Amino acid sequence: MSNTVELDKKYVLPTYARADVEFVSGDNAKLYDTDGKRYIDFASGIAVCSVGHANKRVNDAIYSQIQKITHTSNLYYIAPQAKAAQKIVEASGYDMKCFFGNSGAEANEGAIKIARKFGEKDGELKRYKVITLQHSFHGRTITTVKATGQEKMHHYFGPYPDGFVYADDINHVESLLDDHTCAVMIELVQGEGGVQPLDKEAVVNLAKVLKEKNILLIIDEVQTGVYRTGKFLASNYYDIEPDIVTLAKGLGGGVPIGVVMTRLKEIFSAGDHGSTFGGNFLSTTAACEVMDILSEMNADGTLSDGISYFESELEKFYNAHRGVFTSKVGIGMMCGLRVKDGDTLTKVIQRAREEGVIVLKAGRDTLRLLPALTITKEEIDEGFKALNRALNSL
Repeated sequence: MSNTVELDKKYVLPTYARADVEFVSGDNAKLYDTDGKRYIDFASGIAVCSVGHANKRVNDAIYSQIQKITHTSNLYYIAPQAKAAQKIVEASGYDMKCFFGNSGAEANEGAIKIARKFGEKDGELKRYKVITLQHSFHGRTITTVKATGQEKMHHYFGPYPDGFVYADDINHVESLLDDHTCAVMIELVQGEGGVQPLDKEAVVNLAKVLKEKNILLIIDEVQTGVYRTGKFLASNYYDIEPDIVTLAKGLGGGVPIGVVMTRLKEIFSAGDHGSTFGGNFLSTTAACEVMDILSEMNADGTLSDGISYFESELEKFYNAHRGVFTSKVGIGMMCGLRVKDGDTLTKVIQRAREEGVIVLKAGRDTLRLLPALTITKEEIDEGFKALNRALNSL
């Protein structure tokens, strides 16, 4: 590992506070480092490795595809892109069309562009404002950083694009709507903001108000989408019909991909938006296989059984350590435990890694768990045994 560290420090910009570990292989929810030490992965690459590490079906699909063709650009038809779009739209239950990019930030950029064009086209008064929530996170491009409602994210990189307004919470949004508002963009479960689910009744009421006022509702499902909450979209869980939905992370099973989908099927004309790499043969072949795997798991009950077992073991763990944790939050396989203070949270994450389980931080005080959706009961058991050892050693 020493050579990797030396190369990293010499040639890679220091934008990450890296943990002192290098993983070299994986198997579903298990990871192995350079010393051969085994870990249970309760993070899945920040909700990316939705069908686990080294998934044979995904690997075989990718290998078969790259033997034939990997990339041609979007100047030509791409069969797996069209198939992936069909699978995504049909799983969502919404009457929409898709645009493919390479990341969640790109998907959210596309959503904002759709909203701004909608605002220009609809009526004489230009509508350009997008309302987001405090503690939200929508990406790290200049525009999506500004869309993110966390002041700490706005340091150093201005001037920023105008037109973003931040509501204190979901109940504050309606009071901020005006004649210049084109859209409201929200995460139904705030990930980086602390694994915080929004109140369902408040979301349903807001969706109704926006529809009446002809203002678009954008749901950022970059982390919550692709069955992370138990349904294909968290929007399905909340019983709403957004105008725009963004996806990324778990859709590619580890291959970079992003999607913005919208009911405004004719909003873009040729040349309005584009991506050189987005939706190429590689990424959409992976997405198709991930969709098939998770759709099958959803249909036969394997997914719901795994979620139920993980939730029950998490509840036991939470109750065993009430001196450290103040509350349990989240939906499905997007879970969090509030820790009494930030210093303790840092120690928990470090000790967990030492004991052989990978967990994450969210917000200032939340231990975040985002396991692969294919995680087995045996892997869940092993992971919580390691977490219990970590907490007992504090």
